[in-house]
Amino acid sequence: MVELVTRKNEGGCATLTLNRPERLNALNVALFLELESHIDAIAAVTDKVGLVILRGSGKCFSAGHDLNDIASGEKPPRPNYQAHVIEKLAMLPQPVIAAVHGHCYTGALELALAGDLIMCSENAKFADTHARWALVPVWGMSQRLPRRIGQSKAAEMMLTCRIYTGQQALAMGLVNTCVADAGFDAELAALASTILANSWHSHRANKALLADTDGLPLPAGLSHEIARSRGRGPDMAERIAAFQSKSAKIS
Repeated sequence: MVELVTRKNEGGCATLTLNRPERLNALNVALFLELESHIDAIAAVTDKVGLVILRGSGKCFSAGHDLNDIASGEKPPRPNYQAHVIEKLAMLPQPVIAAVHGHCYTGALELALAGDLIMCSENAKFADTHARWALVPVWGMSQRLPRRIGQSKAAEMMLTCRIYTGQQALAMGLVNTCVADAGFDAELAALASTILANSWHSHRANKALLADTDGLPLPAGLSHEIARSRGRGPDMAERIAAFQSKSAKIS
């Protein structure tokens, strides 16, 4: 049986790949069930997995919610199931990179927005087409999109249903980086390596701080940062000693 979401573990990075290339990785209930299983497993192994990459197989990241499923009356295991899985992805302890090439439309964009970072190739195409199909967001678009790109630009995307290129997405702040198609995999690997080389303890603590203080007034956020600090990581002394040793050799 073909896996709809595959997982590859390498060097502390878990890469989850949407695997319905014949359907442009359109998102159906069966795919979300597999995705949730992987997310739950990854959340339980923070000592072994320090970073998660979500990407698509074949020609694109994902063309979005499978319209055939919508038309036929899909049956998720519980109400708002897909939104729940996307929230689980967003709330993983580890940082998440959404790596987008080709299509990333509507439900796929809602999925990508769960990433802490979004990296795309120049051939990426982003759109929110809910209004084209007389649909209303229930997977987080109305909340995550304006938080990432601002209220007015989010309204533009939602009202026009226009397609935006990778470079346009970079200019509006939808993605963190946009790289040449030919160098996409190499740049993604370099970004992953950079993140993994830093403290996984700090990554988890920083991600939690950003999530827990989102929307708080500055004084409340500052108080939270102090009161809820997770403290120094277990590898702090080792990291400082390694830096001091390297500096001594250079001098």
